[in-house]
Amino acid sequence: MRILILIIALAAWISSEAAAQSGVQPTQGQSAEQMQKDVAECQNLATQSSGHIPGAPPPSAASDERYVGGRAKGAATGAAAGRTAAQVRGNQHEEAYDKLSDEAKREYRKEEGKPAAAAGMVVGGSKQRRDRRAGRRDEKDAEDKAKAAADAYDQANRNCLAGRGYTVTP
Repeated sequence: MRILILIIALAAWISSEAAAQSGVQPTQGQSAEQMQKDVAECQNLATQSSGHIPGAPPPSAASDERYVGGRAKGAATGAAAGRTAAQVRGNQHEEAYDKLSDEAKREYRKEEGKPAAAAGMVVGGSKQRRDRRAGRRDEKDAEDKAKAAADAYDQANRNCLAGRGYTVTP
């Protein structure tokens, strides 16, 4: 029981010290206990109204690792598509195509796949850049939203404390 009382007293003292250091001064002769209670209530109200939690970590920045390999993926997809298209074209000329050796067929598909692989690399790189830009835009939007919420929290907290008879200085 003594420990609980000691913890509560310590928390009250820390909270009143923090309030005093942050520039909250009573103007109507409020006691330290009343000031602590008002500060806590105003912080809770400001959190509820703004959605901002002071001390919460900022939105995490997405790493650029998820934007790696777009060209390689595009090249692989393009090469596969080119080889498949070459196989289909070869099958359209079944008589002549069937007479070729397996090595010649592989070489034909490989050569036909090269231009498609190059095109796929270009498309993959373009998609990678587009995704990276969209990710950066999303990160900026999240940062702006977090800043707006923090500003709304500060304003709501100041207004609440002022309404309860405190002067708040930054």
